Amino acid sequence: MENDIRICDKCKHMSMKTTIPKVEKAIPNANIKIGCKSYCGPCTRSAFIYINGRYVTAPTEDEVVKKVMKYVKKK
Repeated sequence: MENDIRICDKCKHMSMKTTIPKVEKAIPNANIKIGCKSYCGPCTRSAFIYINGRYVTAPTEDEVVKKVMKYVKKK
């Protein structure tokens, strides 16, 4: 089962160079899409990842990657 993950490349709290490898390592079967998610209010205040229909936020990219793990679809 593939996980739908969307990450905003405009988010000021995350770096695509570091976030993408972390997500790929944590969730190998992820379908990752990168681009603006029109979530600009919360995006300016914290890191976020959209996973399987849910917005997950945290103060840092490391914390948000940990938090999304509870929404990962298992095989």
